[in-house]
Amino acid sequence: MADKDGELTARILGGVAAVAAAYVTRKILTLVWTKTVGKEPPADPDSPDISLAEALGWAVVTGVGMEVTRVLAVRAVHKRLAPRRHHDIEQLPL
Repeated sequence: MADKDGELTARILGGVAAVAAAYVTRKILTLVWTKTVGKEPPADPDSPDISLAEALGWAVVTGVGMEVTRVLAVRAVHKRLAPRRHHDIEQLPL
């Protein structure tokens, strides 16, 4: 059974929430970086024209920020859907 207890629905909605949250987070991180550093974040951190410190800083900020956002978005969706699953289970006839 592919959709056991709404798991497939939760996974799909979690993925959509993660993508949406990642988009917003990337915009916010770019804005904060620009205001803090005074210039746009590196478009290509692999470029030799970008300092190593700046490239590593942007990589760490985006890596941590995006992963934290993904975890929070997926957990929020699963938490939101969890009460329905428990409620549905309680309604099952024995």
